[in-house]
Amino acid sequence: MPPSPVTVVGAGIAGCACARALAEAGLPVRVLDRGRRPGGRMASRTLSDRTVDLGASYLTAREGSPFAAVVADWVARGLARPWTDTFAVAGPDGLGSTTTGPVRYAAPGGLRSLVADLAEGLDVTQERTVTRVEPGPRVDDEDVPAVVLAMPDPQARRLLDADTAGRLLDERPWEASLAVVLGWSERRWPADLHGAFVHDDPAVTWVADDGDRRGDGAPVLVAHTTPELAAAHLEDRDAAAGPVAAAVGRALGIDVPPAWTTVHRWTYARPAEARPEPFGLADGIGVCGDGWSAPSRVESAWTSGHLLGTELGGR
Repeated sequence: MPPSPVTVVGAGIAGCACARALAEAGLPVRVLDRGRRPGGRMASRTLSDRTVDLGASYLTAREGSPFAAVVADWVARGLARPWTDTFAVAGPDGLGSTTTGPVRYAAPGGLRSLVADLAEGLDVTQERTVTRVEPGPRVDDEDVPAVVLAMPDPQARRLLDADTAGRLLDERPWEASLAVVLGWSERRWPADLHGAFVHDDPAVTWVADDGDRRGDGAPVLVAHTTPELAAAHLEDRDAAAGPVAAAVGRALGIDVPPAWTTVHRWTYARPAEARPEPFGLADGIGVCGDGWSAPSRVESAWTSGHLLGTELGGR
């Protein structure tokens, strides 16, 4: 009989990076994911006949890092492109200054397409919900050589017994967020906006120009809410569209309401504070994702999964 595969639960960027490292080490590996497609919180969805990024807004890569080589390969193959290093800053009185940082990369096919590329050639089973991970390790009563939970802490905790969860995780909080997509018939904000950090607003923290990000110029913005507004609307997310549209209008000087809106809920969008450790591992059960390798960002999630897969592959 062939050896049982190492099992990775979660097909986001951390899970696929982990599985890729395990496969490159020559180990049999499978990925189980409850969603319909790989991506996790690098989610993209087709809205109004185009792909819109609903989760992570962009990615960055530290020069010389292993992830930078991955991003460079994506750029060379046309899957990713340098987007911008400058965003606007908005406040109660509207647009103000700008802020410059590292180059942010976007994906013409949506950020989910980058995770799908990592998953290419791996044994990935979608719409497979894992209900229990036990010492042994065992996944839903099946013995496996090792198991990786590539997901937010609260979701991992549901699968583990109390003792194992206590060894691998702590009680640090995770914040919710809503991604609100706002579409107009034409662009009604500055052409060089790219995106805007919104300060001192009770509804919105960040707005991305999705048409600029994707490169097609579509009149679509994606706003990400404050944790407080998200927590208040988790059970009725569509009710957040009005307050968010009003906040975006104030911040960007838009005096026409959007023609359409869509709201996506992220119950566990980000850790309030990520750990500096790259991953957790005890008795063949590992955890990884953007709750590790602080600060929390796409590169951190990839790094966490890649290093955990490398560690398991070396064993």
